[in-house]
Amino acid sequence: MSGNRTPLYEVYGEHNGKTIDFGGWDLPVQFTSIKGEHEAVRKKAGLFDVSHMGEIEVKGKGALPYLQKMLTNNVGKLKDGACQYNAMCYETGGTVDDLVLYKRGDQDFLLVVNASNITKDYEWLLKHMSGFDVEVTNVSDQYAQLAVQGPLAEKITQQLTKTDLSEITFFKFREGVELSGKEVLISRTGYTGEDGFEIYCKPEDAVSLWKSILEIGHGDGILPCGLGARDTLRFEARLALYGQELSKDISPLEAGIGFAVKTDKEEDFIGKEVLKKQKEEGPPRKLVGIEMIDKGIPRTDYEVFKDGEKIGFVTTGTQSPTLKKNVGLALVDQQYKALNTEVEVQVRKKRLKAKIVATPFYKRA
Repeated sequence: MSGNRTPLYEVYGEHNGKTIDFGGWDLPVQFTSIKGEHEAVRKKAGLFDVSHMGEIEVKGKGALPYLQKMLTNNVGKLKDGACQYNAMCYETGGTVDDLVLYKRGDQDFLLVVNASNITKDYEWLLKHMSGFDVEVTNVSDQYAQLAVQGPLAEKITQQLTKTDLSEITFFKFREGVELSGKEVLISRTGYTGEDGFEIYCKPEDAVSLWKSILEIGHGDGILPCGLGARDTLRFEARLALYGQELSKDISPLEAGIGFAVKTDKEEDFIGKEVLKKQKEEGPPRKLVGIEMIDKGIPRTDYEVFKDGEKIGFVTTGTQSPTLKKNVGLALVDQQYKALNTEVEVQVRKKRLKAKIVATPFYKRA
């Protein structure tokens, strides 16, 4: 491997981590098994290294109007100490990236962006600064990020801090929290469909925190988890992955994240005109769930057919560890979105039967 490495790279080996290249990063795909790690997060807890994610600061008097122009959600409704899921779009309505916005104050915001898009996002933000009193800074190298996810996430993490974590509710965050003697920003967010926290720390504190969390959570069954389980967990919860459910050619509305697109906000944002039309008329394509009827797994980019005609493609597919079924997400022409519609998936040289089903495949009780 010769890609970028997070501050935790050296400890992967202590847990038999098997690394792969992910968007130019050497990251663990698994430590024990993908299914075992997946199950740990659904039933107990898992610890992820997500230090490859990018962080970009937007500061200044013009921060709010600038972000209202750049992002699809209504940033004006965001309170201090809260997070907001967002998309950043091209004029065509296609997606530059999906991200989480943290509001520290009226003139101070943090954007957490996808690892493979850090440079592209940063350049896109810089390109549109003209006329706004803002500073935009890529601070990705100043942060490492850990995620504790699962039903026991709060119980485990609480043992390492005097801060009452129950007060940090969903999509809220707090800075200056002391966790196992290290100062962190902690948010009640995640990418698994479970309760949990994302912890932003100094890169030099990451190894110490990683070890403390695993040690304190050992009795509760916490496992170090890799990208494999992260992907199956987010897929079951129908959380979009950039490069699969979202891309420059796929709009947020097509991908089913229309809740983060506020075309009724007064401010113009990039792509608003196209997205407003899609909201009013319905997007040309729709992300749907598919379940295989015939034996086979619907993998990413497999073509989907109806009556011999290609109607779309699979964005993500696997055997769901929770449902024990072969399921997928597919972007199909709008007219075929109805539940129980029978379709065919091109699996190698065969077209196998499948049907449109409801999503998410998994929802926390």
